[in-house]
Amino acid sequence: MASRFPLDNQGIFKTVTRLGLVVVALIAVLAIGCSCTTRIDAGHVGIRVRLAGNDRGVQNMQIQTGWVFYNPVVEQVVLFPTSVQNVIWTSSPHEGKPVDESITFSSSEGVNVNADVGLSFHIDPERAPQLYARFRQNDVHVLANSYIRNVVRESFQEVASKMPVQEIYGMGKSKMVADVTARVREILGKDGVLVDQLTINGALRLPQNVADAINRAMEATQNAIQSENRVRQVRAEAEQAVTQATGQAEATRQKAQGEADALLIRARAEAKANEIIRLSTSPSVLQYRAMERWDGKLPTYNAGGQLPLLTFDATKLGAGLDEGAREKKLKDLLEEPGPKMQGRPGPAGSAVPAPPPPPAPPAPPAPKQ
Repeated sequence: MASRFPLDNQGIFKTVTRLGLVVVALIAVLAIGCSCTTRIDAGHVGIRVRLAGNDRGVQNMQIQTGWVFYNPVVEQVVLFPTSVQNVIWTSSPHEGKPVDESITFSSSEGVNVNADVGLSFHIDPERAPQLYARFRQNDVHVLANSYIRNVVRESFQEVASKMPVQEIYGMGKSKMVADVTARVREILGKDGVLVDQLTINGALRLPQNVADAINRAMEATQNAIQSENRVRQVRAEAEQAVTQATGQAEATRQKAQGEADALLIRARAEAKANEIIRLSTSPSVLQYRAMERWDGKLPTYNAGGQLPLLTFDATKLGAGLDEGAREKKLKDLLEEPGPKMQGRPGPAGSAVPAPPPPPAPPAPPAPKQ
């Protein structure tokens, strides 16, 4: 029994030793495996950098998302973000950095203009190796506040130096931003930096005396525009009043013309009727008319002995005409066709029809035998 326990202890020791070696080996394998793998998250690309060998340096082929195996002894995998990045360069200590990072540029007159600028950009995954090979920097915020900011500032200076300050401060502001954006995209696009948006945040800051002068000029321009609008309004109102007065005068004239035409038509009709009556009147007709109107009563006083009837000189009714001419003229008047469009035009420009002639008087009755 005494000789068996040492053998058991020795066996246990060997077994524990073997297990320890296995565990150490497993730990070593796990450590080596972990050091040889890395994970590339979404919104990033991996850039393989060879540290030794003939092809050492940044490899042109980017690594997509997922687990990547590499040799940490001779290789390095650099993660590069490709999602949209936002930076702002402002003078406010509450945005961006607590220091003044605003951008200043000059106009064509040499007036300094200060602005808060915001930029949104992302990295082209296919050009990420080229960008890293050039700047050896995978922190896009460091890259944005150095190289990219310098490009934006120089682009503002180049574009604004060709514009007057009043245009930059006024209607030309949007054009300036568009031109600067186009130039920044052209320069940064060659390195794989794609600009999504460039903006000026807030109002531009000018020297106080320049801002006051521009504001006075803009106020004078606005006042001139308002005065011109008032002049147009007064002119339009005057033209409207003249047009209204002209219309009223024309209406009054047309009304007076119509009344005059109607009076003339009535006068002509009465004259024609009188002419017909004159030509158709004879002593016998007059006597018949008198007898027709008499009520059969004699006057209570008659000094002359004759009936108190009106007397006419019938010889003057057809003066200047013999009996044949008088009858012919009377016949022409009586046989004149229906209403003719004669006389002066009425208010609407249409002729007024002449009234029909009056009916001929009845023939006198035959004398009683």
